[in-house]
Amino acid sequence: MEELLGARIPQSLQAEQAVIGSMLIDPNCIPDVLKDARAEHFYNRTNRDIFETIYAMFNYGQTIDPVTIMEQMKVRGVFQEGSTAKYFTDLMDATPTAANVLQYVSIIRDKALQRDLGQVADGITRMVNEGLGSADEMLESAERSIFGLRKDRTIGGLKPIAEVVQLVYDNLSRMAEEGERLPGLSTGLTDLDARILGLNKGELILVASRPGMGKTSIALNIAMSAAKTSGTAVAVFSLEMSREQLATRLLASESLVDSQKLMKGNLNTEEWRRIVAAAASLSQVNILIDDNPMLSVADMNAQCRRVKNLGLVVVDYLQLMQSAGGKQSGGENRQQVVADMSRMLKIMAKELEVPVLCLSQLSRANESRSDKRPMLSDLRESGAIEQDADVVIGLYREGYYNKECENPNAAEAIVLKNRKGETGTVQLMWLGDYTTYVSVEKRYDE
Repeated sequence: MEELLGARIPQSLQAEQAVIGSMLIDPNCIPDVLKDARAEHFYNRTNRDIFETIYAMFNYGQTIDPVTIMEQMKVRGVFQEGSTAKYFTDLMDATPTAANVLQYVSIIRDKALQRDLGQVADGITRMVNEGLGSADEMLESAERSIFGLRKDRTIGGLKPIAEVVQLVYDNLSRMAEEGERLPGLSTGLTDLDARILGLNKGELILVASRPGMGKTSIALNIAMSAAKTSGTAVAVFSLEMSREQLATRLLASESLVDSQKLMKGNLNTEEWRRIVAAAASLSQVNILIDDNPMLSVADMNAQCRRVKNLGLVVVDYLQLMQSAGGKQSGGENRQQVVADMSRMLKIMAKELEVPVLCLSQLSRANESRSDKRPMLSDLRESGAIEQDADVVIGLYREGYYNKECENPNAAEAIVLKNRKGETGTVQLMWLGDYTTYVSVEKRYDE
């Protein structure tokens, strides 16, 4: 019976043995194999133990041959006297050449994916049969599981520190070779980038302010910069403004044409020329906009999974979002709902492996203070928002409260929380006519 059940499990013992045998007879192929193969691709326990041992030895720069591998397996406690040594001999005898090793790797990867698909299908069937949640919740869970397979990674699970360290080391090496100054996407605001080290994969970045302070504007500035400099897709979910309004704002900031004149269509020849150039520039970037005001995090996550080469997600704004179950009843704890959504946004950032930039309203608490600069405690319905966010940025303009101040265009991006470094204030300039924020050192002669 066990043999019958085992036969139904997708696997290729011959391909697994050929991969291990190739690494034994020709260690030069090991880097190519390790680039595409992982321990979980091997169904046979002995093959997996040998592969994990070779992987660890390679990362530590140790000499790799049958003798050293067996010695290391003894240290790891996965060597069986007699049978393992004979198995090594059989592997090398059964592998005539290492020339086709990548084809063997492709076979075991395919079989591993089939096994994972089977497990996901079983899980979906069990979930439906047991009635675990609503149909929408089941669909979200199923999509998340399939997306995990499409991204070729295991959702959750324990991963050896050796693999994690290798990933970190590879990223450091790549940045050193390419001369990158930022580990993440650029915001387009130099001083802000220096403070938060850009927008990094898996991060939840919160930009908070009072209404009318310009948080949508700075989010669009960042979206445009990220799309331009990285060449990736940027998904913008606008629960307050329409697509046309967002596009108008982008045109105004990109062309440096007064937004009021742009909305009225009262433009001179030079302004029309700049609008045409800005429209051409906008058409070259991959910014995707959804202006459905009834979106939940689950809806956004489902859409983002289908976007190829996604680099950034922008949500405008948190307090307008619906919970996963749709519109809340009047008695539902709104603070808990918002806290749940912020947690889901953080989970979405990790799942999609992209930064999620979310806008948030500040409460009126700062209005009663003499110093009206935002604080973490001012986050409206804060709950766990400040806990989930990796970076929290509060926007402040003295000119917002005092039109007669010395420099009404001076602005501050106050980094209230920063998991990657220090908090502090970044000086910006607000160009209200163009609804855009720029770095203080940036000048527009026109």
